[in-house]
Amino acid sequence: MGKVYAAIDRAMARFIASQHLFFVATAPLDPAGHVNISPKGLQSFCIVDPNTVAYLDLTGSGIETVAHLRENGRIVIMFCAFESTPRILRLHGRGAAVLPPDPRFSELVGLFPRHPGIRSVIVVALERISDSCGYGVPRYVYKGEREQLSRWARRKGPAGLTRYRSDHNRTSIDGLSGLSDEETGG
Repeated sequence: MGKVYAAIDRAMARFIASQHLFFVATAPLDPAGHVNISPKGLQSFCIVDPNTVAYLDLTGSGIETVAHLRENGRIVIMFCAFESTPRILRLHGRGAAVLPPDPRFSELVGLFPRHPGIRSVIVVALERISDSCGYGVPRYVYKGEREQLSRWARRKGPAGLTRYRSDHNRTSIDGLSGLSDEETGG
């Protein structure tokens, strides 16, 4: 049976640390808009305190999460156990994208392993923490992280990443505001 918690406890923190994959979901306010679900990995998640989490937002093809958070702040992060004891953990909250121009950015980035292509740090103030059984989640074996995104970002270099963000991260697929000139790095 599922349970709701007031904060992330030590057992939850160990469960989160043992997961190689998590999912992030956001949605615009417009009911005709697109719900976005993104898989994340690469050791890009951390617990800031028992009611705050953060993850690295690496440069990619879309800007949906940042645009949705700017519009309404709603976000849910889900962890599923694909190995060991079945469990699903959902972290609902209000999120914000902290971008390089923000004075908090360098401190937050320091919480994570170094990655090329960091676009922002998503910080989430948790409002609801819940788990469920996960009995319907299949078992998978972790074989390692994919290197393509890191290689791509290193090949692009800082100037290439700035151009890419300027070309591809200005607006969401629904036309919501993404990154400004200052935020793209340009």
